[in-house]
Formats: sequence, C-alpha cells, structure tokens
Amino acid sequence: MRHVAAVDRALAVLEALAEGELGTNEIARRTGLNASTASRQLATLAARGFVEHVEETGRYRLGTRLIELGNAALGQADLRALARPHLRALVEATGETATLSVPASRDAVTVDFVQSRRSVQSVAELGRPSIGHATATGKIALAFGGSPAAGRLERFTPATIVDRRRLARELERVRDRGLATAVEEREPGLAAIAAPVFGSGGELVAILGVQGPADRFRGTTLEQAEQPLREAARALSRSLGAP
Repeated sequence: MRHVAAVDRALAVLEALAEGELGTNEIARRTGLNASTASRQLATLAARGFVEHVEETGRYRLGTRLIELGNAALGQADLRALARPHLRALVEATGETATLSVPASRDAVTVDFVQSRRSVQSVAELGRPSIGHATATGKIALAFGGSPAAGRLERFTPATIVDRRRLARELERVRDRGLATAVEEREPGLAAIAAPVFGSGGELVAILGVQGPADRFRGTTLEQAEQPLREAARALSRSLGAP
C-alpha cells in the first residue's frame, strides 16, 4: 500500500516532539527534513492545534489537540468504564475526590473523576494537566512513563520541587513505593496521592489518584489512603490485562 509522503513527514515531526520541546532546526535534523519543510510542517500542525509554539523559547511542543484525540481513543477502549467502579470505591474508602488520568506528552491529563460528597472538597477538572514535577499524578507519569521537560522547573508554591537532582531522588522513591504524594506543591491547600495503572505489556496506561484539602488530607489520613489506592490500581491493571 502506498503511503502519503506529506502525512509521513507530519507524523515524523510529531514523533520527534514526543521527546520534548524542540526548535525547528533540531526537528529537521531528527526527521531528516530540510529546515524549510520542517517549518511548513510545524506551521500546518500548529494551525490545527497538534503542536504549540512556545513564545518564551521559540521552540515547539505537542499540542492539546492530541490530548483530545487520545481521550477519544481511550473512551473507545472503555478505560473510563472499567475505572468508574474503582473511583467510586476510592471515594467511599477515603471520603475524598478520586481521579483517573492518562499520561500525555509532557504531563498527565485528567479524563474522569468522582467527586467527594463532603461539603469542603477538592474539585477536579476534566482535561486539566497534572504538572510532572508538582503533582502526585504527574510524578507517577514521570517515574513510570517519561522524563521531565527540558528547561527550568516552574515553582508554583514554596513546596514545589524545582531542583532536578531532588526531583530525580523523589522519582526514585516513587518507583520504589509504587505511589506518589504531593502536599501543596502545585497549589496551596491541596494534597494528593496517586498510583500507576499498567497495561498488558507492563506499560503505564493510566493513573489513579485521590485528592483533598491539605488541612485534613495529609499525614496519617494520607497514609490511610495508600492501601485502598494500591488495591484499586492493581485491580484496574488486571482488568487491562497486566500480569
């Protein structure tokens, strides 16, 4: 079957950007395209939302349109349907909001959640990215799926990890425990814990999380959420064919 050369070139650009932000010349080198062709490909992809131009650096990164398409693919795979009972069980067990996220090109993205029934609650948001170095879900995505984006790590609160050596040690602890926590690292007043969900090939396919107000969901309360979260993540992994 004949391939369409222009489509092949566009896909090569997207695959190169999956490794992180890149400039036009670097994309050209990695894909074997000349610089003018790479520039035209990037302009076309950016116009459709498949890539984004980062004004601060002049580089490009994958765009949110890919997240939308990925979410549609996941919906067809019934990931949300399989995860829903586990989200409800986590809310029952912990009293806090439970979330389902999927790893994306740079961070993880929330694709479903079940809200806590408490009057004071953490409000989840569909499509919201979980910053890799500043959230429990994002740390899982980095520890089991990818690597931090190049450049400076943004500080969101005084608790945000912005030193790369410290982040590397944190991610090693996450891999050892199979869990990640974050207390007021992305925004004041929010605490969360997350666990990886694996597919049939042992790859990271989703992340289950529990989040709540930091003034009550920290310390011992956060630790008590570990066991039900581990059990839910293992059960969902088995449903997806993981060993």
